[in-house]
Amino acid sequence: MANSVTAPPASPAEVGDALREAAYLADESTALIAFLAQRLGKPVLVEGPAGVGKTELAKALSRATGRELVRLQCYEGLDEAKALYEWNYRKQLLQIQATASTGGGPEALAEPAGSDAPDAGLETGEKAALGGIFTEEFLLERPLMRAIANPEPVVLLIDEIDKTDQEFEAMLLELLSDFQITIPEMGRIEATTHPIVLLTSNNSRELTEALKRRCLYLWLDYPSAEREIEIVRLHAPEIDEALAVRLVEVIEMVRELDLKKAPSIAESIDWARTLVLMGADDIDEKVLRDSLSIIVKHRTDLDLVADKVLPRLRREQSGTGGNGAGPSTSRG
Repeated sequence: MANSVTAPPASPAEVGDALREAAYLADESTALIAFLAQRLGKPVLVEGPAGVGKTELAKALSRATGRELVRLQCYEGLDEAKALYEWNYRKQLLQIQATASTGGGPEALAEPAGSDAPDAGLETGEKAALGGIFTEEFLLERPLMRAIANPEPVVLLIDEIDKTDQEFEAMLLELLSDFQITIPEMGRIEATTHPIVLLTSNNSRELTEALKRRCLYLWLDYPSAEREIEIVRLHAPEIDEALAVRLVEVIEMVRELDLKKAPSIAESIDWARTLVLMGADDIDEKVLRDSLSIIVKHRTDLDLVADKVLPRLRREQSGTGGNGAGPSTSRG
């Protein structure tokens, strides 16, 4: 970790200031939930459209608190072995072979049937042999276990939880309720420090009530025009204020369309940096056409923007359309 772990915050305003210093502009509700996550020790479920800053919130909390970020990227088919832990079977096999070669016999390493503990009912020598392959030395930690077993406090990000299935959610319940993991061969492992846990979802499917009950809830949407201008200028300070205003105005035009993927905040920032490198002082039809692929990432979306937005800019240039005076402020 680059920074030392900070003390628990005293107020939501303190959290908001810390996040701002970490280059994340949080509104009041976001600062409040981030404050409660640290003071109440509850996980936070963050939902909203793709690209509104859900993952970045976890990264910013990591920077602001001085905690290491441990990230589990979810995907369809993710199972316990990839999320929690798995045994290093190759290393265990080598240990079994070494034990057999010294006369211990591989049967000494077999787990007794019908026993919850791997060494129940064995003699002292057999326990030592069995314990030799069911120890931390042979355990491969995956992100969830790494967050629980870490001696230092961390921020645990479970990203895009909606891509997994309900069975995976059920597996998470013990961790989210008690911050512990049960390994049949070793017993229960409890967190020595309390992680800050964020789960993100793009709302592609409904999550279970059992999961939601264990979490604080935060909905993040696209920011207001004024807030997005602030965000753009924070991350691309070289951009002229008037150009930043114009950028957000055009971004809002694009987001109004029925696109496969609307431009995210990250793409607004990338576009701002692109315009600075292009030396643009305004966004006209040519500038948008030349840099459109920075904010639009699907061919059909490119065609739709070209059909709907470029003519608006053309009319503005000719003085027969909108005035381009500033961004819409209709979104809260």
